[in-house]
Amino acid sequence: MDELELAQKHPNTTSERVDLEQTPPAPAEAVHGKPSFSEQPGADRAKTVSDGEPNLRAARNFGPESSTGKLETSCEKPLPKWRLILSVFLPFVAGYYLSFLFRTINASISPALAADFGLGAAETGLLASVYFLVFAGAQIPLGVLLDRYGPRRVQSVLLVIAVGGVTLFGNADSFAELLIGRALIGLGVAASLMAGLKAIVTWFPKDRVAFVNGGMIMLGSLGAVTATVPIDVLLNWIGWRSLFEVLTVATLATAGLIYFAVPEPEGSSKHASSFGKPLTLRSVFSDARFLRIAPLSATCIGSSWAMHSLWAASWLADVEGFDHQAVVNQLFTMAIGISLGALLLGIIADRLRKRGVPTEVLLAVVGALFMLAEIALVLRAPLPSVMLWSVVSVVGAATVLSFAMIADYFPVEIAARANGALNLLHFGGAFAIQYGIGVIVNQWAPQNGQYPEVAYQIAFSCGIALQAAALIWFAVPWLRNFVRYLSASIASPLVGLDRPMALVPVAEGVVLEASREDW
Repeated sequence: MDELELAQKHPNTTSERVDLEQTPPAPAEAVHGKPSFSEQPGADRAKTVSDGEPNLRAARNFGPESSTGKLETSCEKPLPKWRLILSVFLPFVAGYYLSFLFRTINASISPALAADFGLGAAETGLLASVYFLVFAGAQIPLGVLLDRYGPRRVQSVLLVIAVGGVTLFGNADSFAELLIGRALIGLGVAASLMAGLKAIVTWFPKDRVAFVNGGMIMLGSLGAVTATVPIDVLLNWIGWRSLFEVLTVATLATAGLIYFAVPEPEGSSKHASSFGKPLTLRSVFSDARFLRIAPLSATCIGSSWAMHSLWAASWLADVEGFDHQAVVNQLFTMAIGISLGALLLGIIADRLRKRGVPTEVLLAVVGALFMLAEIALVLRAPLPSVMLWSVVSVVGAATVLSFAMIADYFPVEIAARANGALNLLHFGGAFAIQYGIGVIVNQWAPQNGQYPEVAYQIAFSCGIALQAAALIWFAVPWLRNFVRYLSASIASPLVGLDRPMALVPVAEGVVLEASREDW
């Protein structure tokens, strides 16, 4: 019995289903043979046929609109566009800007810190990466808080904590104080991205989420631009301690802006699924689609952040032989690249989505290009260094794609927790990779203050291996169905079939599946 017949014979049960024409692509197969929480038991696995018949299998999908039937993406009253920009979009952009600035500023100030405190590669890596460690550890509880109390209150309170961390870091007299201050900064800005994403999902139309995410990440990533040439100028002018006094005032002002300018959402969340079951973190981590994209997103984006925020500068100085000014200039170019890349990825994802191409496909392509750029760096391919490092930095903006997919997979009621779960892996990966590179590089003795090329090559190669494994895991459904396609293509002449396969868009990408009617 197909879905439409069920809808006619059992109208009560179909109240939980979404209009088929508005339902996003269906989820992937369940893990370990069990249906993911996004699948409705007993749903018919009808396939798309060549004559354009609707893909009824999509009715099983549990997207943002299908958690409680025709659940709206937001229970809020629509705001005028100008107010959405001024009182929702820009305040959270300011918070994310500070987060990006603090994330990447160590690449510029680490020489001064190393000189003042006598830090080696391992200590420098730990100081930079503790930000990612604390940031990652805070994602899950902050996701719960954001879903419960809203982005306005949570973000403003956390930025006050960041003010304390910036003050301690700027007045530190020991490595331990630097470490604690850096950790508090990481905690204070840990919700900057998630709070903005939560606000966007709450207030903006669902079909514009990827584009608005791209705009926020593009403007926020200007913090990485600021952390290069502008910060270098300020360092030469006022020194790193006075610089952190300026950042203290800026962080406090941003906290006040968010608290007083952002509107408070009306209504309350409905923590229920289409089965009447509560939506929890277990729902996120048990979802087959999440388990597919998370390793690829975490290894690629985490590696990009780890390299851009610290080890790109070390590579350029030790391996490429750049002087300080040349390093700063290239970091500036890379930062511009990540800012423009965020907007570009958002636009491309938006247009491909309108053409029926899943965002998962674009994420896989970005991951593959990232690995090719890293391999070219490690092998010292005769290509412009700035081109390869720009590719590395742009991949850090692929959160535009990852979080747009998360918005499709899960309802608004647990949007922050789902984003937090993925962000936990992003920053956890960044911490492990950034600190791990430092540990590996530190196995070689520096010569004239510089580490040998082979140290970086081996360290970067370990990251590439992790990314390759994650890409293979991500592509397993495609590979499996491609094998089915080849098998069916060989068998088709034997049974007289002209079209043995049909393309079916699913949550994990466009895969090849046998069409039931063809068989």
